[in-house]
Amino acid sequence: MGEIQEVQLQIRCKLYPHLPTLSSCQESAGVQGKVASDEAFPTKLRSSNRIRQYNWWFRVILYAFFLLSGQAVATLLGRLYYDKGGSSKWMATLVQSSGFPVLFAPLFIFKVYSPESSSTVITSKASPSVFALTLVYLSLGLMFAGDNMMYSNGLLYLPVSTYSLLCATQLAFNAIFSYFLNSQKLTPFIFNSLVLLTISASLLAAEPNSADTTKVSKGKYVIGFLCTLGASAGYSLLLSLTQLAFQKVIKKETITAVLEMQIFPSLVATCVCVVGIFASGDWKHLKKEMNEYAEGKVSYVMTLVWTAITWQISSVGTVGLILEATSLFTNVISTLGLPIIPIFAVIFFHDKLSGIKVVAMFLSLWGFVSYIYQHYIDNGKTKETTTDVDLKEEKL
Repeated sequence: MGEIQEVQLQIRCKLYPHLPTLSSCQESAGVQGKVASDEAFPTKLRSSNRIRQYNWWFRVILYAFFLLSGQAVATLLGRLYYDKGGSSKWMATLVQSSGFPVLFAPLFIFKVYSPESSSTVITSKASPSVFALTLVYLSLGLMFAGDNMMYSNGLLYLPVSTYSLLCATQLAFNAIFSYFLNSQKLTPFIFNSLVLLTISASLLAAEPNSADTTKVSKGKYVIGFLCTLGASAGYSLLLSLTQLAFQKVIKKETITAVLEMQIFPSLVATCVCVVGIFASGDWKHLKKEMNEYAEGKVSYVMTLVWTAITWQISSVGTVGLILEATSLFTNVISTLGLPIIPIFAVIFFHDKLSGIKVVAMFLSLWGFVSYIYQHYIDNGKTKETTTDVDLKEEKL
């Protein structure tokens, strides 16, 4: 009987590390047989686990809403900036990271009212050193700046519909990076998703007369295509490295960790963009650009301000989902919003939604559903395992 209780304890500790261990219950009760005969413990176990699941889903839904809404609005505003007279790629890159000061207020509130001692910690090791954190934030910030610049080039030379559908390839790139960096398994459904997204991108590359909708040369269209593809790969690598940083360096599951992971790399990326604006001489033309903006000076400023804010909202959702789930799951949620953007692009920017783009959109959605189904299977297996453990505990 003692061996059965020991195995039962090991299973319970792996599945529910937050609950009291058998030894702690024994010490509080004073006798060993008390815990073994406590019939209420499995019920409390399931109740506590159910509450944790509800809280997890609430956080995931909230972060997903931030990601999807911020991504859609920021992309459309970025296209609006170019369409109404904006031409500075450095300015378009800057607004993707410069909105981080709006996060200082919630960071202060959560630091005051949600102390670190009450949060969940991934490991029991000591907090990371200042040098390690600085290295993480600096590396991610530099990658963030370079990735944003490629996205800015892509959005400048491509129609919004083509741009957003190309961004769906980031799921395929992320699956590959997650396999090597985050030990993500590549199941048949995930592999099917990669193939479909690759075909979708290939169709867009082969589409005739795609450059006509943005009135750019074929050469610039190719540059925009390659930049968007490269940015998708860079973004996927950034997500996988962020997940790795949470696991290996930060080791905390707190909202303050999410905000800090967004604020400090954004600060580095913003500094890089400011240097780029002055080094390239773009700052000399910004006043003229604002004066000649088709919708007026106020609209010019508000377009940039709201683009910056919505990108921060999207980024907080991204980092939050990485912390709560995985980088690949985060990319799946991000991909879910991409087919919506071409529809808005047709309405607001009169992009041509050709037959090839419709097929590419369908393949992107198919790839997304394929991955979601794999996640559904994995989730079902997890619930089945948990139920079996609980039933065995009740019988014992």
